[in-house]
Amino acid sequence: MRRRDFIALLGGAAASRPLGAHAERPRERVLYFTYSAGYRHDVIPLSKAILTQLGSNSGAFEVTATEDTSEFSPDNLERYAAVMFYTSGELPMSEAQKTALLNFVRSGRGFLGVHSATDTFYTWPDYLDLVGGYFNGHPWHQTVTIEVVDPSDPLVAFLGNSLQVADEIYQICDFDYRRSRVLLRLDPSSVDLGKTGVHQRFYGWPLAWTRLYGKGRVFYTALGHEASVWQDARYQRILTNGILWSMRRSH
Repeated sequence: MRRRDFIALLGGAAASRPLGAHAERPRERVLYFTYSAGYRHDVIPLSKAILTQLGSNSGAFEVTATEDTSEFSPDNLERYAAVMFYTSGELPMSEAQKTALLNFVRSGRGFLGVHSATDTFYTWPDYLDLVGGYFNGHPWHQTVTIEVVDPSDPLVAFLGNSLQVADEIYQICDFDYRRSRVLLRLDPSSVDLGKTGVHQRFYGWPLAWTRLYGKGRVFYTALGHEASVWQDARYQRILTNGILWSMRRSH
């Protein structure tokens, strides 16, 4: 499918104005990294088109998509306000490139992870410290109810108290609950907890959170496997709000 066909799928839904968007300021740049060393998601091409459109609609950012690890040098990263991962597996980044990424975020820039960004870098402890948790199976692939943990949080306030979404639902292990602010969480009453592979933990099933890393801001959402989710105006607004927040374009 051609790029313009992807854009056409967006319709007018993405045009809803996100929080904190200020068109009068120069647009920031977001590096969207989609290298798949493990499972590759079919939705990645569509996600690139949608993020590009969201940036245009917001008036606040533009997206550069790449799978080239050489972008992760101090000089190259200097051009960006945030980095977003839709990745999997043990990415072929050198130690210098990994250090450049961590220093980029520590210095006050943004990092965002989408869906399988937690299915990434299991052998690199510093990455766990950055993203806040690891993927630990997806026993449910269905319509679920998602709780909005704090409906007063401006990133998700527009959602109300809950929403229903049909997607592949991740479980998270090694979750840094002490230093993460959970935004969205699975309502366990909407799924079968007796299914094979279900892991019940005291923090439940977080599906979106924010955290700080040095002076930087980190946003992650486990949602985003299905094309229908990317085409959902609510998900698009969550992502836009997360990007603006990570770049300090909103509080």
